[in-house]
Amino acid sequence: MSTQEVPEEEVHDNSYWSILREAIVGSNRDFTKGSIGLAVFLLAVPMILEMIMESIFAVVDVFFVGRLGPNAVAIVGLTESMMFIIYAVAMGIGVGGMAMVSRRIGEKDRDGAARSATHAIYLGLIAAAAMGVIAAVFAPTFLGLLGAEPEVIEEGSLFARLMLGGNIVVVFLFLLNSIFRGAGDAAVAMRVLWTANILNCILDPLLIFGVGPFPELGVTGAAVATLTGRGVGVLLAFYYLFYGAKHFTIRKVHWKFETDRFGRLIKLSRVAVLQFLIGTTSWLGLMRVVSSFGSEAVAGYTIAIRIIIFGLLPAIGLANAAATLVGQNLGAGQPERAEKSVWKSALYNAIFQTSIGALFVIFAAPICGIFTSDPEVLLHATDGLRIISYGFLFYAVGMVLETSFNGAGDAWTPTYLNMFIFWLFEVPLAYVLAHWAGMGPHGVYWSITIAFSALAVASAILFRRGKWKKVEV
Repeated sequence: MSTQEVPEEEVHDNSYWSILREAIVGSNRDFTKGSIGLAVFLLAVPMILEMIMESIFAVVDVFFVGRLGPNAVAIVGLTESMMFIIYAVAMGIGVGGMAMVSRRIGEKDRDGAARSATHAIYLGLIAAAAMGVIAAVFAPTFLGLLGAEPEVIEEGSLFARLMLGGNIVVVFLFLLNSIFRGAGDAAVAMRVLWTANILNCILDPLLIFGVGPFPELGVTGAAVATLTGRGVGVLLAFYYLFYGAKHFTIRKVHWKFETDRFGRLIKLSRVAVLQFLIGTTSWLGLMRVVSSFGSEAVAGYTIAIRIIIFGLLPAIGLANAAATLVGQNLGAGQPERAEKSVWKSALYNAIFQTSIGALFVIFAAPICGIFTSDPEVLLHATDGLRIISYGFLFYAVGMVLETSFNGAGDAWTPTYLNMFIFWLFEVPLAYVLAHWAGMGPHGVYWSITIAFSALAVASAILFRRGKWKKVEV
């Protein structure tokens, strides 16, 4: 363990506005001490704000692309389904980096945290290069395998190639922000994502519709805007990592390759990647069922899912706060404090997300009407949003619990859960309800609600057993 000196904790003003400002600007508190509620607040506020901006990004593309017609929305939806694989790899490596960094920070080993960060960067570079080559070459083929109609493949091949081939910006946006969260620098991750997504929101209409001096690129413009915004975000993240991190500093010596450290990172990350691949590829299975009902159904499903993501991403912010507290408190030898942090985060999340779900159920039609004027697409989107929103209470609790397993370095438990719930239960259920039971796309929507609710219950049972407290990272 590093002998690097850890500075004494500063005296803080605990008035409400001072705490809120500290959460947004960035805190250097020791989250293994003091009030758990305060720790959750200081970490969750910037993470929720970060995810709110990611939520806005999730619907901005569909809002503007929706003006181009059902085929354009279908292109975005089908490509996003393939992007889920890239997200899975990025999130998996991010879990490995976050777990190792947070554990070292809890141990007060800042030198070890810096070395863990550099090795996560090495792994990210390797993964992004491999995925980029494969995806860019075979993007049109992948669209066809997902059931895209011929005109959708022709119109969307360039969009898919750009989004999939440029995955390095996605990988490093996830990876670097996970490192910041693990260290407790949640405000840095927030600023990075806000910069990336605000830039995307500005460029989207300019490049899609050709405003002013910008070329009219149609749906391809959405890809260019996204890659540009995320690319700038990644550059900003690297700047903060090298010059602005509060909890550790990367120096030249930390780039020395260590086989043992890299091996432990791969061991943890590969399980997390498998976990997210199981979860995210299940969306490909669902998309394949939906696509059998035509482009209008795909477009409606895409709009509904984007709105659901808009509502749920703030919940991921609270879940990430819980994961950081789990990793740091386990590193500090305080497993009971780690568990209390998770249950408190789950309670806050459940209250918040149930309210959002209720709003979606009541106002499903007018909300979906913002994104499309096509009557058939609107009908599919409204039904999907309403049915999936019934399970928001369960989604909120399940997110916190699954993310907390990962924060502890126990990536196997949620991996098993994802395999059983999503592939052995959700996807077959979607097919049976959609085709055998004659429910059409409604069968897919109900399968999502049922599966994620079951996942939350199973996660709670396994979390209470406490095996995650004994995992070494």
